[in-house]
Amino acid sequence: MSEPTSTPAGAGQLRTLAVRITEDLRAQLDIVAQLTGRSATEEIRLALEHWIEKTKADPVILKKAEAVRAEIERKAQTERAAIAAIFGGSADQKSEEKAAPSSPQTGTRRGKSAGE
Repeated sequence: MSEPTSTPAGAGQLRTLAVRITEDLRAQLDIVAQLTGRSATEEIRLALEHWIEKTKADPVILKKAEAVRAEIERKAQTERAAIAAIFGGSADQKSEEKAAPSSPQTGTRRGKSAGE
């Protein structure tokens, strides 16, 4: 797949993917590309995009994705705790302090006037 292609709107940099297919499937792909006026590469990209959208809606895949997401979060929490143990304090707490430096409070408590 060495055909030059333009980057689709909203997409990142294009990367080459070599795919081995049968001669029969390639012949069908070439016919479809000819009939639609698109390149074989574009037909493959469109087919993959459609397949990914269909897969993202599959309840079984969604359930597996949630399990993977939970495992990633568990691992991240373990790593944050390890960093905190090595460097002291909470890694999350230190990043929050850098993001929002504390300033002395000059206001009064709600419901109380300055003289009370």
